[in-house]
Order: sequence, then C-alpha cells, then structure tokens
Amino acid sequence: MISIGNASLNAARRTRELHELKAVDVLVIGGGVTGAGVALDAAARGLSVALLEKHDLAFGTSRWSSKLVHGGLRYLASGHVGIAYESAVERGILMKTTAPHLVHPIPQVAPWLPEAKFVQAALLRSAFLGGDVLRTFARTSDDYLPHSRRVSSAEILRYAPTLRPEGMRGGFLTWDGQLYDDARLVVAIARTAAQYGARILTHVAATDVTGRGAVLVDQLTGHRLTVDARIVINAAGIWADQVASGIKLRPSRGTHLVLPQSVFGGLSAVLTLPVPGELRRVVMAIPAPDDRVYVGLTDVDAPGPVSDVPQATDAEIDFLLDTISAAVQQPVTRADLLGTYAGLRPLLDTGHHSGTADISRRHAVITSDDGVVTIVGGKLTTYRRMAQDALDTALAQSTLEVRRSCETHRIPLVGAADRVHLAAVRAPVRFVQRYGVEAPQVIDGPPELLEPIAPGLRTTHAELRFAVRHEGALTEDDVLDRRTRIGLAAADRELALPAVREAFAAV
Repeated sequence: MISIGNASLNAARRTRELHELKAVDVLVIGGGVTGAGVALDAAARGLSVALLEKHDLAFGTSRWSSKLVHGGLRYLASGHVGIAYESAVERGILMKTTAPHLVHPIPQVAPWLPEAKFVQAALLRSAFLGGDVLRTFARTSDDYLPHSRRVSSAEILRYAPTLRPEGMRGGFLTWDGQLYDDARLVVAIARTAAQYGARILTHVAATDVTGRGAVLVDQLTGHRLTVDARIVINAAGIWADQVASGIKLRPSRGTHLVLPQSVFGGLSAVLTLPVPGELRRVVMAIPAPDDRVYVGLTDVDAPGPVSDVPQATDAEIDFLLDTISAAVQQPVTRADLLGTYAGLRPLLDTGHHSGTADISRRHAVITSDDGVVTIVGGKLTTYRRMAQDALDTALAQSTLEVRRSCETHRIPLVGAADRVHLAAVRAPVRFVQRYGVEAPQVIDGPPELLEPIAPGLRTTHAELRFAVRHEGALTEDDVLDRRTRIGLAAADRELALPAVREAFAAV
C-alpha cells in the first residue's frame, strides 16, 4: 500500500522540487490524465521524471468528460472494433486493479420509445450484444459487469421514473463503468507517480520546448529556469499544437448540462436516448455524486482560438434540453439548470471533411523534427495505454537504457484496494468512494471537520484540508473546480468560498 506521506502533493514539496530541478530523464508537458499516466509509467520504470502543468492537474479536457469508463459501444457501433476492444480491456484494468475505489459498475438503460425507429433499436441491441462479447474477451466477469438483456417497461421505469410510459415498448439494459470523478482520477495518478519519485509541478509553464528540454516559468512567482531532458513528451491535449511543431488539431466540443436529481425523480442508471433523425447518435442522462445528473453529449466542430475554459453554446444547451424533454413527463428547462460544462477533444486533423463525430478517436503518437514526442487523440478510458505507447515510442528513439517494461496495468493507484478491503474500510461510503483506503486518514481529526462546509453542500472541511495538504491544491479554484466539483454550480461556489479560504489559512 502506498503511504500517504510519499504520495502527498503540497505547496512545500512543489517549491522544493522546482528549485532543485536541473535535469531529468523524462520531461512531461501537460497535467491531464495522459500526462499523469506518462509520468507514472516513466517513474515506475525507474526514470527520473518531471511533469509540468501550466495550470492545475485535470485543468483541461480531462475534467470535462461524462465520468464514464466505458467499453466502447459507440466505437463498436461504428465499426471500430479495435478501439472498442482496447476500451473494454482498459475499463477492466481500472475496475479491478488500478482504481476500484473510483470506478464502479453502473446500469445503463435504453428505452424503446414510440418515436424510435426499429433500425435504431436493432443497432443499439447489436452494440450491447457486441459489448458482451468484448467484455468476455477482456476477461471482465459478470461479477463486475453483468451481460446485457431485454427488459420490460416497468423495469426501465424503476431506473428512470420520470420517463413517459405511453407507447414505450420495453428496452435494453447493460452495465458499464462510472468514475466517481474524472479529476479525482487524474489526481490519484499524479500522486501515485509522485510516490515513485516523479516531480509533479503544477502552475509551471513550459516555453522554448525542444526534444532536449525547456524553459520553465513559475506562474506563481515568475521565476524562470532551464531544464535539460533526455526525453520530452508533449501531453498538452488541446494545446499540443502550441507546444510542438507539425501538429494539426481539429477540436471537437462536447457539452454537458448539470441538473439536480430532483428533476429526474431519483435516476439510478445511465439513461440512453437516441437522437431523433440520427442513426448512431445518443444523449445520456448520467447520475452523479451529490444529487446531480449530467446530461450530454454534443459533438461539434470548435474552430478558432482555444479557450482555457470552453463554454457551452445556447444551441447545444437547447439541443440537450429538447432531446431529454421529449422523453420525460415534465419538460426540463433552463430554470432547472445548476450549470453547464464543455470540453474540447484534441482530435488529430487528418483532412477528413465530414463532421468531427466521424473522426477516429484512436490516439496518435507523433515525433517532431526536434525530437519532441506528442500524444493526441484517444479518450479518458484508454489513458494508460496512450501513456505507454507515447513512452515506448520516445524510449525507442532515445539512448536511454531501461530494463523495465510498462507495469502500470498492475500498479494500484493511491487509495486503491480490492472490493473486499474497500468494503471493510471504517469510514462513511462517501469518503471511501472518493479516497479509498485513505478515507480513515481524511476523517481523522476533530468532529467539527466532518461537518458540511455550508448549508445544502455535502463537502466537509476535512476534504478541503486534505486537498490542500495532500492533493496539490494551490489555489481556491484548484479546490473548487478539480479536487471537488463544487464549482460546477455558481451558487454552490459562492457558498463554499469562505470554507476554502479557511482551509488554506489552516495549513
């Protein structure tokens, strides 16, 4: 088990490691899920590693996902069997080995509504059956993810009670993986890499990047230093083309709505609804922690300058509201919204002139003329394999001699344990789902720290202090927007600010 001390990220450790940094074997640029995965892979192979992130861990696309660790049904339906199989394998690794505390099985229901065409229902059923086959080949047992089956309308309504029952012809049920939170996964990967000796340096920008190093700029102090590296890996995601030459991206924006559970009457499964008039496109309503539901997902071209925090458009919001409202008893309106979020997918521009939904999600590893190795594309579920491929490519082109091969498929992340040990952890379920076997250490303190930080919020003072002392949160936004997801709702953010400031003052 990883000790909390060695895996702790905080301001003091960051300052010390940044000032001591002169040269490393592997310099990773980008603190999203893939960059953190590269840092862990390299450190576990015995290499010296520094990860640089201009903002915070999971600042970019990695925190804007649907929070699903899925087996690639969408890719299977479109004929991309290889990507779907890779997703199924990586989902099993996350659920059984690397992050069982953060990834749990969730039912997924697809009602056969009156307006749905037979071909849509048949295609979805075929995808679910194909998912069963992939699950078998990926060696994920029914104990983790039961096989799909046809279900009655009554059973569908038990999972999604606000659906309109009129004309429903039953539907289909399958199981998939769900992350408690995507940003928490990134933090867990980064902390595990830190336990293996990686320097995790957030709020540090990289400029003048080449395959031999970069100039670092501390975003908090303005301090500059030059760092030499044997290998430089660009995992900057949607900003990858600003780091390395020869990279051309075609961003795609995926938007979600944040709604209260009360609107859905206690939704307990991922509700999957076909988009009218489109054969393979669906909208999903996904139960989330703290009595929220995420509704998504759009897939539209996002040309132009890349925003640090992408915004949902009115058209996307209306599209998602209209699609959901058509299937439920009471229309969902803008008045119900707690917030929205949007993320940009770093898709490689291959010259394909159709919509971004048709561009392959397979990741690509590209080496620039100056030796920088860039990883783009892919998706959150397959981050570990993406990181492995990027590092293997870089090592093959370098003079570094590394005796160890990739071991990240068998390395539990900080807080991880099997289901038996997680069930025995002496802490409330909420804390076990967020922190795994570290939960008792999070709640170890005066009883008042376990009180909610504000009326209507479930986050406790203990969680805020743990974020600052052990999870690398350096700013208020780091706590509100990544270590917790309070910031998704503007009203909740204002309520939480005084407690967050108190947590920093207590360090």
